[in-house]
Amino acid sequence: MVEKLNVLVDGGKATPGPPLGPALGPLGLNIVEIIKAINEKTKSFEGMKVPVTLLVDPKSKAFTIEVGTPPTSALITKELKIEKGSGDPGKTRVGNLSLAQAIKIANMKADAMQAKSLKARVLEVVGTCVSNGVTVEGKPAKEFSKEIQAGKYDKQLAG
Repeated sequence: MVEKLNVLVDGGKATPGPPLGPALGPLGLNIVEIIKAINEKTKSFEGMKVPVTLLVDPKSKAFTIEVGTPPTSALITKELKIEKGSGDPGKTRVGNLSLAQAIKIANMKADAMQAKSLKARVLEVVGTCVSNGVTVEGKPAKEFSKEIQAGKYDKQLAG
């Protein structure tokens, strides 16, 4: 019977403390080895929370690490080099995302998003900008979203 652990860790900086240590301890695994492997696989997401699924076979002590992609909001804050989204997204703006950055984030999240087309994925990213208090191309995210839906950016979003 394979044990499945889902945890959210800091990219490249997982530690033997909670949430990993207490979950892995009872399984009798080499925690240091697992932490090292997780950090190796998540170092490209440094500074972000990353969902990690750990599949462990308690009998053979074999393990598999599956790394998810960070939440869209975390990718936006990293791309804009801001600490967090706006606490008051209706009034306070914390950054401005370019269409190119929105496309980059949409491509990073391609496997995790339900949307099939690039246009639909970018709309998802722009939607996250609304709740984060982030403008897109200098415009409120809702307004930019309407422009995408109207086909104004179809050339850039073909693919």
